[in-house]
Amino acid sequence: MAGARSRTFEGWPLFANSFRPFFLLGTIQAGLSILVWLPMFYGELSVTSALAPRDWHVHEMLYGFLPAVITGFLFTAIPNWTGRLPIQGTSLGALLAVWLAGRAAVTLSADVGWAFALVVDAAFLTLVVAAATREIVAGGNWRNLPVVVLVLVLLTGNVAFHLEAHFEGAADVSIRVGIGVVVLLISLIGGRIIPSFTRNWLVKFNPGRLPVPFGRLDGAVIGCSALALIAWIVAPLNAVTGIVMAFVGVLHLVRLARWAGDRTTRERLLLILHVGYVFVPIGFLLHASAAFGALPPSAGIHAWMAGAAGTMTLAVMTRASLGHTGQALTASPATQGIYLAIVVAALARVAAVVLPAHSDALLHIAACGWIVAFLGFAIAFGPLLAGSRRRALAVIGVPAPAR
Repeated sequence: MAGARSRTFEGWPLFANSFRPFFLLGTIQAGLSILVWLPMFYGELSVTSALAPRDWHVHEMLYGFLPAVITGFLFTAIPNWTGRLPIQGTSLGALLAVWLAGRAAVTLSADVGWAFALVVDAAFLTLVVAAATREIVAGGNWRNLPVVVLVLVLLTGNVAFHLEAHFEGAADVSIRVGIGVVVLLISLIGGRIIPSFTRNWLVKFNPGRLPVPFGRLDGAVIGCSALALIAWIVAPLNAVTGIVMAFVGVLHLVRLARWAGDRTTRERLLLILHVGYVFVPIGFLLHASAAFGALPPSAGIHAWMAGAAGTMTLAVMTRASLGHTGQALTASPATQGIYLAIVVAALARVAAVVLPAHSDALLHIAACGWIVAFLGFAIAFGPLLAGSRRRALAVIGVPAPAR
């Protein structure tokens, strides 16, 4: 792996690293979107979007919030992969402005027009793919090109979402395309960082059984996952799809068991990565049940989106925010509260599908948990990301070092 080059940045610290603005504003958007969505769901509120209310909600989670977090992670990791200079300052600010413009255009698309919203919204991931490809090719880091390919598929799914929603009246296949990409990204990136971070911590603090590093089994699981997800995108309720989804779910459980997550309970910053990943096989198994009519398909969707995506993004964002700002890699009480809130939200959201008699109460629990988790991250880590380190340490419960 190439070492990252660096240069002195004298502007606002928020634009010194890609993770800072995208993690901060992405979490704010995630929290506020659900704050708006619950009254929309009950018909008490509406937005001026050309998308149907459900499609607006899905789009802003799948193609709004998640691309922001992916971009923050990707452009923070690429300098380490390639040894090239990071994107920062004016270039980073311009990229952020395009993402914000996309959020406004989609929400106001009934006024500005669906085609205009499509162009503005798709511009963000187009720039991300172009910039990431340029950096990886220039750095000769071909090993990580599959990550960019998946982001390109995510861009394709976003464009298809707008077209499908306009011409068909509601998005369907394009939603599954986006979710499939997210699951594969978690499987690929999680399969690298979870055993690596776990090994590093165990060697130092809890010697003994270590996680198995990324190997042939991991590659086979990701390959089988891709095939299963393609089958699910094309024919989600087919019996063959159900069998394949069940098989892949078991493979992910086997994979997860090899990472020694049971030995990380002393450090919640690590444990949450394993907890987040367990929603990946749960999602596959729930979709297998749906294919045979045992459950509604939305149970598996929410296991992947609220569970795997929600928990893993917070796990990665908290760790990266601490690590890249020179803080100790340990979960403070505030950080642990964020983790508890997102796990409660994910479990409640899946349970709302499985237990329809209690769906109203569970939906409110899920929404509150999600809002607390993501706006809690913005409150706790916002000062750190924006550059006010001493205030940030007080907020997240870490003593500031003496001068």
